[in-house]
This record gives sequence, C-alpha cells and structure tokens, in this order.
Amino acid sequence: MIRLALALLLALLGAAAAQAHEVRPAYLQIDQTGADRYTVIWRTPLLSGAPLPVVLTLPPGTRTVSGPGTQSMPGSTIERRIVEIPGGLAGQRIDFVGLQATITDVLARITLDGHTTTTMVRPSEPFLAVQAEQGAVAVALTYLREGVAHILFGFDHLLFVAALMLIVRDWRMLLKTVTAFTVAHSITLALATFGLVRLPSGPVEAMIALSIMLVAVEAVRLRRGETSLATQWPWLVAFAFGLLHGFGFAGALADLGLPPGDIPLALLFFNLGVELGQLLFIAALLGVVAAARRLVAIPFQAPVAAAYAIGIVAAFWCFERLDAMFF
Repeated sequence: MIRLALALLLALLGAAAAQAHEVRPAYLQIDQTGADRYTVIWRTPLLSGAPLPVVLTLPPGTRTVSGPGTQSMPGSTIERRIVEIPGGLAGQRIDFVGLQATITDVLARITLDGHTTTTMVRPSEPFLAVQAEQGAVAVALTYLREGVAHILFGFDHLLFVAALMLIVRDWRMLLKTVTAFTVAHSITLALATFGLVRLPSGPVEAMIALSIMLVAVEAVRLRRGETSLATQWPWLVAFAFGLLHGFGFAGALADLGLPPGDIPLALLFFNLGVELGQLLFIAALLGVVAAARRLVAIPFQAPVAAAYAIGIVAAFWCFERLDAMFF
C-alpha cells in the first residue's frame, strides 16, 4: 500500500521539481608556491548565464604578481592568478563579499607548507579563517555534509527514488530496492572518481531524466494490472539505473574536487552523505504522507496521477537536456 500512501505528496513534488534547479558550489583553490607566494584558482558557477555575484577578497596587503586570467567553461567561469601575501596566509581571513545574498556554498581548498585544508563556506558565514592544517575528521565532516546537501537538492535523483517507491510492493522490497540503488551508484561514482570510467555529462544527465520517465511508465502499467520485469524485480531496475545515476553524482563531486591525500576518505563520506540524505528523504516522505492519510482519503487513482506528474517532469528535463546538448 506504499504506492497509495505516497500518491498525493508525489504529485505535489513533481509539480514543484519542474521549476527546481540544482545550485553548484563555487570553488576556491590556493596553493603555496613560495614563502609568501600563492597560486589562486577561483571558479564561480553561472546563474542564468551570468557569473555568481560574489567577490573574492584576499587579506589586506595582497599583491597580484600575474594575472588574473579568465577562462569560460560550461556552467562556470575560472579565474587564475599568482599573488604575494606579506607574512603568509596562515591565520589570515578570506572574505566572499555578496555570498550572504545567495544560496550557493564555496568549497575552499588551501595548501600551506604541504598541508591541505578543505572547508565548506556557507552564505550564513561568508568568510574563511585560514588554518595551517586540517585533520581527517574535518575532511570527513565536510564531505559528509556536502553529500547530504547534494542529494537533497538533486531533485532528479530524488524523483527517481520517489518513482521507484510507486512500484514497490512491500517494506522488504523497498529496503532491497533502495540498497540496490545505493550499491550501484556507489560503484560508478568510485570508478568515475578514480578515472577508470568516464562518460560525458550531457548524455548522462539526459539518460537520468529518461530513467525517471521509464519508471513512471512502469508505475502506470502496474496500476492497470500489467506486470513487467520492473514491477516484479524493482531492485534490479534500481541497480541498473543506479549505475547511471552514479555518473551524475560523479559530476557533482568533480565540481567539488577531492583533497589530495584524502581522496578515499572524502569519497567514502560523500557517499555516506548521499545515502543519509536519501534515507532522510524517504523517511520524511513516508512520515508526511502517513500524517496526511489521517486527515484526508487518498483517491484510488492517485498513484496513476502521481506517476503521470513524475513522467511529465522527467520528460521536460529530458528534452531540456537534449536541447542543451545539441543547440
């Protein structure tokens, strides 16, 4: 009966997700090359074709030695320069002016004297106090939080999980299906991160949208009394499409970057964060709908309406992403 309980909320989710866009973080990398000399890479995402309205402000007294040079990339702008900071960068403060007016985070990776620190700067606190060294716990927590944030704002991945829940028959199968999806996207995320398998992001994103649409079709067929491999073995479908979704997660992780020397740790906790966020979404969805069932009677045909809503959103995403690839 999970399909029936979820129907109303899924329909609302599908309508809201049609207008949602994932926000990629900005990225700052500073590497020490001399006593007081540093290379600076500042990458900002494009919002509606315009650079993120945030100004990177280095410590007072900073002098530009060369640059800045600007490079345009798909979805972002990269600025590179070499600077000198009298007295060094350790213990100094970097400000991100204007970040507080956005919903975008900044991943800052700073290497001083061979030690790398990785920090996520939030709009609520748009500055960074530079530390000389960072422990493994700080790296793990940074990537755990980012994994949770990515899945909770990755509306296509969430909608795929919601669509799977429409074809799941019982709690045991739900657990098996979610586990299969997690195992699959963890495999391809690791393969892509270590450079063993690479796929272009455009076709991957279009195929992810198509996978959502296909599962929505299966949900409609199930309500009509038809059976298929997807409805009988949803965990197998979750695993197969989970391999594809893992490449989507890899694109987000590539935008974040991984700290040299801590790649396995960062990858592990990003994966755990994705899984934690996914479980939070499922728990919240089931909890809200269970509460709603006490207040209203959900129509028998509501699962079909929910499946159509999900399929329409997925079809829109698919054509939108195909358009971005070829035009």
